[in-house]
Amino acid sequence: MCRKKILLVEDDAMIASGLVYAIEQEGYFIMHCKSVNEAQNTIADERFDLAILDMQLPDGTGFDVRDSLRAFETSVIFLTVVDDEGNIVRAFESGADDYITKPFRLRELLARIKRTLNTNENIVRSSKLFIGNVVIDVSAGKVYINENLVDLTALEYRLILTFAQNKGQLLSRNQILDNIWDSAGNFVEDNTLTVYIKRLREKLGDSVNIETVRGLGYRVDQ
Repeated sequence: MCRKKILLVEDDAMIASGLVYAIEQEGYFIMHCKSVNEAQNTIADERFDLAILDMQLPDGTGFDVRDSLRAFETSVIFLTVVDDEGNIVRAFESGADDYITKPFRLRELLARIKRTLNTNENIVRSSKLFIGNVVIDVSAGKVYINENLVDLTALEYRLILTFAQNKGQLLSRNQILDNIWDSAGNFVEDNTLTVYIKRLREKLGDSVNIETVRGLGYRVDQ
């Protein structure tokens, strides 16, 4: 499994060194930056699952770094010296997932990191379907095998989507045909379905087992 990547932006060397060590011990990959400029340069080259941002930095604020992360699916936890309501409200309005005030308990921060990453992962997973070794990114309309994009036609995509949405269920040919109705409003003929199933099997290989139930239809169990 790929390690979660965390960006830490903190100008206090003692705090940063302790956090880097503790976070690495939890199994995460972490990169430390000491300023807004350094963080922005790093963000241009790397993608992160989570950013831990100090509010006050030598050349700006954590909000400046947050602005640079808006284009990416990166969770954010803010570190702030004072429990200031104005900054906290602004943090959440900027899209922050959480905040913690200094001085903080290390175990509490680690717990918040874990919770934030798990929440983010569940949100991402909710927009995806999994069938065999295939991942369907429903929001993007793309299909992957081991992170490699599979080139499917629109009808083949609707076909694998139908199987993924009905895992373990025996689907008759008519049920499948109803689901893959051509987007232009044209019928897909029954004898054509066999051809599309064959093509889909060839493209997916051993990643998905599309079982033929003779005389009844098709089923995918996993």
